[in-house]
Amino acid sequence: MKQEHAAAADTFAPFQQALSQGWSKALEALQTIGAHGNGHSPFPELPKFSLDPERLQELQQQYLSEAAQLWQQDIAARTSGDKRFAGEAWSHNPLSSFAAAVYLLNARTLMSMAEAIEADNKTRARVRFAVEQWMAASSPSNYLAFNAEAQKKAIDTQGESIAKGIQNLMHDVQQGHMSMTDESAFEVGRNVGSTEGAVVFENDLFQLLEYKPLTAKVYERPLLLVPPCINKFYILDLQPTNSLIRYAVEQGHRVFVVSWRNPDSSMAQYTWDQYIEDAAIKAIHVTQEITGQDKAGGKIDTLGFCVGGTILSTALAVLAARGEQPAASVTLLTTLLDFTDTGVLDIFIDEGFVQFREMQMGSGGLLAGGELASTFSFLRPNDLVWNYVVGNYLKGETPPPFDLLYWNSDATNLPGPMYCWYLRNTYHENKLAQPGALTVCGEAVDLGSIEAPVYIYGSREDHIVPIGGAYASTQLLSGKKRFVMGASGHIAGVINPPASKKRSHWIRADGKLPKTQAEWLSGATEHPGSWWTDWSDWLKTHAGKQIPAPKSYGKGSAYKAMEPAPGRYVKAKA
Repeated sequence: MKQEHAAAADTFAPFQQALSQGWSKALEALQTIGAHGNGHSPFPELPKFSLDPERLQELQQQYLSEAAQLWQQDIAARTSGDKRFAGEAWSHNPLSSFAAAVYLLNARTLMSMAEAIEADNKTRARVRFAVEQWMAASSPSNYLAFNAEAQKKAIDTQGESIAKGIQNLMHDVQQGHMSMTDESAFEVGRNVGSTEGAVVFENDLFQLLEYKPLTAKVYERPLLLVPPCINKFYILDLQPTNSLIRYAVEQGHRVFVVSWRNPDSSMAQYTWDQYIEDAAIKAIHVTQEITGQDKAGGKIDTLGFCVGGTILSTALAVLAARGEQPAASVTLLTTLLDFTDTGVLDIFIDEGFVQFREMQMGSGGLLAGGELASTFSFLRPNDLVWNYVVGNYLKGETPPPFDLLYWNSDATNLPGPMYCWYLRNTYHENKLAQPGALTVCGEAVDLGSIEAPVYIYGSREDHIVPIGGAYASTQLLSGKKRFVMGASGHIAGVINPPASKKRSHWIRADGKLPKTQAEWLSGATEHPGSWWTDWSDWLKTHAGKQIPAPKSYGKGSAYKAMEPAPGRYVKAKA
């Protein structure tokens, strides 16, 4: 037995040395960043910071204590709770298991050190994010030399998994992005974005889609959906079972949707004002004309999702300044109007970054869709990046078909001037929340001038539009408001059809909207299942009377069916 322990000690001697050196190297790295500010940081203008000596000593003692305990722990217990190391192959390989345990110890310690630095909140968030990226990338599961599961699969398949992994890597290099799903399983218009309809209007910025009624009667006020321009609209129309568009049509609404054009070099000069005037406002007016709601007193129901909600709200404020109130109701899904709380995205935004972007593309150019997609993926690096590196390349696996991830990989570009205006005036300077601080399309913008009732939805675990940021819209808009919180994140929380009977949503029965979301939640009640039914019941009260469903798309010769939905704009690749 003593000989076995001696052999084990010899085997793990390099790790003992790494443990003894790990603390000092981690401390040296953080101190270097703090001393030099932005000298070696991925973030511009990173202020200096310091570390409290007493807290550091406490962390060091904790580190050494936990390191010593690794030798006494059961192999499986060393990495319990982390799905990256949950497979049996890890527990059956002492070398890989110990490497994983040391990695997890270092990760915990580095994160504790990042939390312990003495600096402003933004600097701490930036250091924490940098440490998270570093630790996610350095996991032993990402490397064949340490990944016990990948090694076992290579042996079991006699090297076939490695060959397949190389093929997958070459395929992804050629297509220009990493595969998150089997993209060959989907085609826009065939099995995603397939709800029946037609294009009834188009210009250089968007196509307007009208959907075929599925009921004998429809509500007289149409429903216009404005999706985000940083993604494609069919997130709202993935498949019949999880399509919000189809659901709205089934409830008796005459549905119109903005399908944004995927910008190319011909749109490199397009501005935020053009997206408001020539897209959102134009879509509102065309929808009114087609449905007869352009007459005195005529109104339409509107919905904006994410950036689409920001665009829609801005457009309605511009119209209000012109004396128009076209909205019978406004629905905002995971939308930021007050950019005080932007979550993890705030770490990227400061004056230096904004100026760099303005210099780079403020006067013309394109923000590549792949850059946006990569940024959002690295907000959750283990789930949306390294998980696929391991599966696709180390194990030679083909990811299963998943409609949402297919959409997530279908990137869109943005015109540089439009993007830079949005970056500075919303994320950086938060002027949209200040009445009269912005002039858009020649009008002073005041969100409080929108008179329509508003349904505001936020997702509890949203990392792109934090729940507090979504809730903040209740304090800006003047119409009668209803706020609902759903479970899950930015997309999964929204795309939650009632039939799936998944997730919960929260509603406050007394209708009160205190200053903060935390105060609101203290009086809210959890309800099982989708929020869609609550929204549908609310929307029907603003949709007017029911009339016979139209027999054809559009209206007369001015707005006739040009091509079947989903149209050609949505099929253009970045």
